[in-house]
Amino acid sequence: MTTQKTTHAPGTFCWPELTSTDQAAAEKFYSALFGWTIKQSPMGPDSHYTIFEKGGEAVSAAAQMDANMKGVPSNWLSYVSTTNVDESVEKAKKLGGTLVVGPFDVMEHGRMAVLTDPQGAHFALWQANQHPGVTRLNEDDSLVWTELMTNDTAKAGDFYKGLFGWGTEKFPGGTMDYTLLKRGSENVGGMMAITPEMGPIPPNWMVYYGVKDADATAAKVKQLGGAVIREPWSVPTVGRIAILKDPTGAVFAIIKGDPEQK
Repeated sequence: MTTQKTTHAPGTFCWPELTSTDQAAAEKFYSALFGWTIKQSPMGPDSHYTIFEKGGEAVSAAAQMDANMKGVPSNWLSYVSTTNVDESVEKAKKLGGTLVVGPFDVMEHGRMAVLTDPQGAHFALWQANQHPGVTRLNEDDSLVWTELMTNDTAKAGDFYKGLFGWGTEKFPGGTMDYTLLKRGSENVGGMMAITPEMGPIPPNWMVYYGVKDADATAAKVKQLGGAVIREPWSVPTVGRIAILKDPTGAVFAIIKGDPEQK
């Protein structure tokens, strides 16, 4: 089912953006992996912003990492829609969040800011003007889920409830403790605790892209120079998932949804 969007409700994920140590390599990798086409918008004499498109609709974006950010790995940043970035920033700071960049206007497109939550996970706020965010999602080769890995799910839940009004609900069944993040009755994302067995993972928001075949896509990632962090596995009533890394080091996930999921 195709889901096209012209607006995003406040408190919903609206834009996944890759900051890469090698923008050209990232463009080549993701266009080959997902079949995305590339639209480049000039940002200066020697730089551009990449918008990945599917069927002429925006599905994600990429930018070159600044030279002064040496040692920072390539990463995906998740944007959440808000009606007022400045007010949301002040609320986030009162709740224990930290402002990293902004708020500032992105030409006529909108207004944004980048923050970290009290556990250190980065996320961004987007107040749309002429650019709503992604205009295609919740289908194959587009954003279908966003998930927080954190050291303290209770405190993280309190922070995002205070900031966006999200509720929490334990995912029924399964072998791991997983929390659904809710906007009313709608699932807006998920959350799980970082365990010692996972190793030294920093708190982060991970993007999930839908695929027709998780195993074939994971194999293709290897062929294209990426890596598989966790081989595909199945979660009953959810789907088949894999955790991957692109050739520049950015981590992301894919999921083939269970046709029986509700």
